[in-house]
Amino acid sequence: MKPNEQTRQVMVGDVALGGGAPVVVQSMLNAKADDVEANLRQIEALAEVGCEVVRMAIPRRDCLDAFEGVCKASPLPVVADIHFDPEIAIQAARRGAAKLRINPGNIGGLDATVPVLDAAREAGIPIRIGVNAGSLDQELAARTDLSLPQKLAASAAQYTRFCEECGFTDLVVSAKAHDVMTTVATYRQLASELPHIPLHIGITEAGTQFQGIIKSASGLGILLEEGIGDTLRISLTDDPVNEVRACWTLLSALDLRRRGPELISCPTCGRCQVNLIELAKQVEERLHGVKAPLKVAVMGCVVNGPGEARDADIGVACGKGVGIVFAHGENVRKVEESQIVDALMEEIAQL
Repeated sequence: MKPNEQTRQVMVGDVALGGGAPVVVQSMLNAKADDVEANLRQIEALAEVGCEVVRMAIPRRDCLDAFEGVCKASPLPVVADIHFDPEIAIQAARRGAAKLRINPGNIGGLDATVPVLDAAREAGIPIRIGVNAGSLDQELAARTDLSLPQKLAASAAQYTRFCEECGFTDLVVSAKAHDVMTTVATYRQLASELPHIPLHIGITEAGTQFQGIIKSASGLGILLEEGIGDTLRISLTDDPVNEVRACWTLLSALDLRRRGPELISCPTCGRCQVNLIELAKQVEERLHGVKAPLKVAVMGCVVNGPGEARDADIGVACGKGVGIVFAHGENVRKVEESQIVDALMEEIAQL
């Protein structure tokens, strides 16, 4: 069995996490924490592209009313993200949070955690113990006999065992760093030390869209291929909608889960006689509204046409100012370059 098939299953609202359940896609809201409508609009947009669990920061106690309003109206389970103030965590549990996320490095110590555990137990919700490289407990961070992955894993394991000793076992763990291989090493250790605990995986502070997706895909791809990770977030300095799209693209590339089409398109070369880059971008944009898990090919010439894309459900092979639309390797119609995108979408709608 893979590691994520052996973890204890917890429920985040009505979403099963761990215990062999499909890897859950998450994102985090970045609207103002006291603006209910802005957060709900963002949740609707995230749900539309396949987000299954959403996290909301509660930076101040005066944001709790807004958080409660969001929880009541949200179509997705809402996780309360808490730092520094355990009372906010206690109140969030009472006001509709589907899960709490607390950081051992700044929540106030083990004693301050006990009433948080009690509140989560009373509400019947899990807690994510979220360790970050930048906010380790000072005593642990100062140790010179441990590597950073060992420090991160030790912090998460210590806190997990404390919670379990208090009788609270509805736990999820994360331990993130911005460095890819540090994160990979940390999660490998956690999967070994805490095999029963579901893991939330991610590369924290990964950067803007281009760098962030590459860093996240490289690190999380390694872990997911090894069966490590029960839920993931690809963290980007960007629109959270792009985080969710990136998550699904990664899961699809690893053949773990599919939602929506996969675009197959060739690199351009001297044989290409259409504006393939623009065509592929237009098709990609139009495919955002399609939810069927189709393979759609946009190929620049007959060399990379139906032959190399024979496993595509539908596609187009381009010639000089024209395109041949094909489905399952068979030619369907020939159209002018200006009509390629519309023709392809018309054929997709008929599948």
